[in-house]
Amino acid sequence: MNLNTLYDLLHNSLEKFSDKVAFSMFGSEDVTYSEVGRRVEQVQEMLLDAGLVAGDKVALLSSSMPNWGVCYMAVVTAGMVAVPIMNDFTSAELDLLINHSEAKALLVSDKLFTKLSKDVVAKLNIVIRTKNLGIISQTVKDRKGSVVIPKPEDLAAIIYTSGTTSQPKGVMLTHSNLAQQINYIYKLYPIGENDSMLSVLPMSHTYECSLGMLYVLATGARTTYLEKPPTPSVLLPALRKVRPTCFLIVPLIIEKIYNSQILGKFTANKFMATLYGMGPVRRLLHRIAGKKLITAFGGQARLFIGGSKLDERVEQFLLEAKIPYAIGYGLTETAPLIAGQISPAVKLGATGPAMEGVTVRLDNVNPETGHGEIVTTSKCVMQGYYKNPEATAAVFTEDGWFRTGDLGYIDEDGYIFIKGRLKNMILGPSGENIYPEEIENVLNSHSLVSESVVTDYDGRLVALVYFDTEAIEKLKDEFMTRLEITRDEWNQKKEEWNKQMEEVKQEVIKYVNSKVNRFSRISEVVDNGEEFEKTPSKKIRRFLYTQKKEDKK
Repeated sequence: MNLNTLYDLLHNSLEKFSDKVAFSMFGSEDVTYSEVGRRVEQVQEMLLDAGLVAGDKVALLSSSMPNWGVCYMAVVTAGMVAVPIMNDFTSAELDLLINHSEAKALLVSDKLFTKLSKDVVAKLNIVIRTKNLGIISQTVKDRKGSVVIPKPEDLAAIIYTSGTTSQPKGVMLTHSNLAQQINYIYKLYPIGENDSMLSVLPMSHTYECSLGMLYVLATGARTTYLEKPPTPSVLLPALRKVRPTCFLIVPLIIEKIYNSQILGKFTANKFMATLYGMGPVRRLLHRIAGKKLITAFGGQARLFIGGSKLDERVEQFLLEAKIPYAIGYGLTETAPLIAGQISPAVKLGATGPAMEGVTVRLDNVNPETGHGEIVTTSKCVMQGYYKNPEATAAVFTEDGWFRTGDLGYIDEDGYIFIKGRLKNMILGPSGENIYPEEIENVLNSHSLVSESVVTDYDGRLVALVYFDTEAIEKLKDEFMTRLEITRDEWNQKKEEWNKQMEEVKQEVIKYVNSKVNRFSRISEVVDNGEEFEKTPSKKIRRFLYTQKKEDKK
């Protein structure tokens, strides 16, 4: 594959795959490649009629649907700049980002449109509804704009990774950045026109946009979207009907399936747990479970692609179950992939070697551990952050390599192993590098733990934990059965329940400390009581939990 711009990508695909289905909405419409081309022209005509010209910014705020890809391609192939915005930003953040981007037009789905202020909408030349490509409002009419065929160095997209600061970080990706990413991905995860994808991740996220939309569109494959959030009751029937061959999935989903459906069943009692601890038995059980999982995913999946490294126990399950999987590593700033690996040529715990065309090295290496910051250079690295030269300067080395902010090491075969984020690393009392993410992976593998944050508090490692709701409710039921009390009598036994939870916390501490090195051992578990606050890309806002919350004790 040899693409230079997204214009090349679209027109190559329209010529080669015109009669094939490009996008589907589960249970409703199928959109062929030729229809994609027709709708792209329709959107471009509306933008031109509202006076937009090449280089103008167009915000895209929409739930996943075939017209998301149509709208994105309409903007970028006209030489305009797409500004895809994640749906989970607050109303105030959305207003801030649209203003900061200087967008002159908005492509929006119905529910998200209601989150915007009237002042922001009034400044836009045109607002187009993504569902049916109808016009919601238009303040500029009959002022004919213009388009140009974009060049590789032209800006294609601005993607905001945060929106709560006075200086938002909008990643600027050129046509060359994104086109080269597609060229590189094809060498790593080859797919073709007979492949199909079921989309479950937000399209505004670079991972889903680049791999799940642009790459699929370039290869003549098909993507199906869901109208509802991918809960098990929605996802499983869709998988059985769509029967995708490839599936983009975040590690959290795989890990939850493993912890609840695999590990939970195989360790339900002491007898099963003992059997599961025997290597040959475990491998047999994993093989049986793997066949059932492949069937549940439609029976045709030949590749599960995860967006970052997996918990090693989960990865071992995938290998032993013979479930075909791949792992990718990267950031929005690198469009996004830097490295990747595909089974069976994988190393447990690694994210794979750098993709062909990408170079990585370590900076500021610790001579004792061999760990350093991963920095990279390639044709996929962003231009910089939009209107934020200070932030741009901070993420590039003096010789122009991009600083990922990730700490890790590279083995003799070039495989990259991520230890954690540089800004999250905790310095131990004797100068040890402690990576909270590694401890959290162990914590989250406990059957009663849903998510966690490990933080340093006065020289001690404290784990803030959000316990698994279903597991705790089951524990409560067992507790009440043992004491022969009803829910109405619950308050009378609160003190005894609190003692029970203290025993649970001690058991979690013992479990974690048996699996980590001595300087990564936690001294306390604190019940956070609620889910951790997250960014629109579903990452925990760690800065809110950098010290133990005394009121949670």
